[in-house]
Amino acid sequence: MQLPQFRSPLARAVIPVVGGLIVLTMIGLFTWAMAAYISSGEVSTSNRLAPDTWPVGNVEYLSELVANDGPLLFAELGTAVSDRSIVIDHQGTNPLNGWRVRWAYPADRDSDCIVTQQIGTNMFTDCDGRTVTVDDLAIPPEGVRPVVVDRALLEIDLRGVSDN
Repeated sequence: MQLPQFRSPLARAVIPVVGGLIVLTMIGLFTWAMAAYISSGEVSTSNRLAPDTWPVGNVEYLSELVANDGPLLFAELGTAVSDRSIVIDHQGTNPLNGWRVRWAYPADRDSDCIVTQQIGTNMFTDCDGRTVTVDDLAIPPEGVRPVVVDRALLEIDLRGVSDN
């Protein structure tokens, strides 16, 4: 069977364009339908987008680093609810114990007052120019804590952030 031949220049110009628009519309509708199907019913955040735990590194190396250079400041760590800056500190000589986590802002200020570390010390400067220590920083909610995995790797459990 032979396809119809369009004789007028208008038909030869318009028919292929209309056909292309119909195909693009069908592709768009299919894409929208697939996205709607995939996203339906899923209300929790994906572990790929906002992980429950955040691996920091080897506990022996990190404890030595904290002992020599002071606590570790991690700026704008992505969590399920927002970007947060944290401070990781270690106390004692056993790299498996003594880890603690604090928000990187003073307990008497809000999260907009991020501290900066005085290099090589355990001292920080807040947004008002005050000098503060790790003990003066805000304590995260219960559930945000350091965890030593397999006696080697330090991870920060961030599940408590999304619970608030």
